[in-house]
Amino acid sequence: MRAIDLNADLGEGGADDLALLGLISSANIACGGHAGDEQSMREAIQAALAAGVSLGAHPSYEDREYFGRRAMVIPLHEVSDSVFRQVERIATLAEKLGGRLHHVKPHGSLYNQADRDEMLANAVVEGIVRVSRELILFAPPAGKLAEAGRAAGLVVCAEGFADRRYLENGSLMPRAEPGAVISNVEEALAQAQALISSGTIETVCVHGDGPTAVQMLQTLRAAFEADHLMIRCKPGN
Repeated sequence: MRAIDLNADLGEGGADDLALLGLISSANIACGGHAGDEQSMREAIQAALAAGVSLGAHPSYEDREYFGRRAMVIPLHEVSDSVFRQVERIATLAEKLGGRLHHVKPHGSLYNQADRDEMLANAVVEGIVRVSRELILFAPPAGKLAEAGRAAGLVVCAEGFADRRYLENGSLMPRAEPGAVISNVEEALAQAQALISSGTIETVCVHGDGPTAVQMLQTLRAAFEADHLMIRCKPGN
């Protein structure tokens, strides 16, 4: 059977984390940048382990005021150090709780800017590999972030979004633009199916803080299984 990963962001203060965990195969857990603290990380890790869901770190610009979704210009060594601190923190906690960190998915503006900026992408990847080269990097399929990850020897899992519109150049439409976020479940399903049909996407994301996230994931999972797609995370190194 063909396989696809379904991922969502957890530990961001949302009310639907437990429901989401019953539908996804990979969880990206906020680790102190845009959201999250020791308690929320612990709860998310324990719940993900109980659900058999792969553990991921979701590092961000340290910008809680704007939830990590504001473009920023920060010295590259500070970006690398911040990513290292966030990923190491959750990796250590996961081990203490009997789990193992599987992947890293940068959040928000850090993800989008690094996908366009080679030097920023290298700084993000440097922070990740300082924790472990065994971690999988979730990234857009053809941008600077994926290039930097592969150059550093990381396994890269190509990601697409069911609930975000794309521009013609393949980048995500900025959230500030009308219609950038898809909340209609059938529209999200059509986009996810198109992404998978392209043959370049290995994991599909639904943002956990979306108003229809649970319904969207229920619909996607049912449709994928009807298409004989196995829902599972990408194996590591």
